[in-house]
Amino acid sequence: MLLKGMVIGLAIAAPVGPIGLLCMRRSLEQGRAAGLATGLGAASADAAYGAVAAFGLTAISGALVAQQLWLNLGGGIFLVYLGVRTAFSAPADAAGTPPVMGLLKAYSSTLLLTLTNPLTIMSFAAVYAGLGLNAGGSAGAAVGVVSGVFLGSALWWLLLSSGASMLRRRLGPLALRRINILSGGTIALFGLYALATLARHAR
Repeated sequence: MLLKGMVIGLAIAAPVGPIGLLCMRRSLEQGRAAGLATGLGAASADAAYGAVAAFGLTAISGALVAQQLWLNLGGGIFLVYLGVRTAFSAPADAAGTPPVMGLLKAYSSTLLLTLTNPLTIMSFAAVYAGLGLNAGGSAGAAVGVVSGVFLGSALWWLLLSSGASMLRRRLGPLALRRINILSGGTIALFGLYALATLARHAR
């Protein structure tokens, strides 16, 4: 169950999206610790939603899906805010290490951002069903799968942040500035796309 959960966690985390861009950008600018903290926020949210699906907590999943409009609206606005802030931020000192509060902020921001997509529960439920991991199984099996989801997702973010941070000292202030603009603009576009999709569905 643990290995199956790790495969699921890797599969959920690996696709490139706004969280991946945030992880890479923070790893390049602030180091592996900041990038890993960013990824662990997403891994924690994945594990939380995976637990809802694994334990068959239909009341919680139903309430979250019922509020998906407002959650996704908040997530879209937050993405636009993060993108604009990233694009206009000055490159940090590549030799510095972010303080504890900086790491907590990196973790909490991606945790909240990932939690604004309640349809992730449905993704986990579909994958669990495909692998025969139904909610009627034992609690031990569910714990094993959810633990695996977190570990698999965390492993991906460790690899991504480590790879990006290896390039950190090879980049000068101008290159970091361009990365901020490119990544920030892309993250903002993700947010605008999410908001445009919500607007179409509201009509």
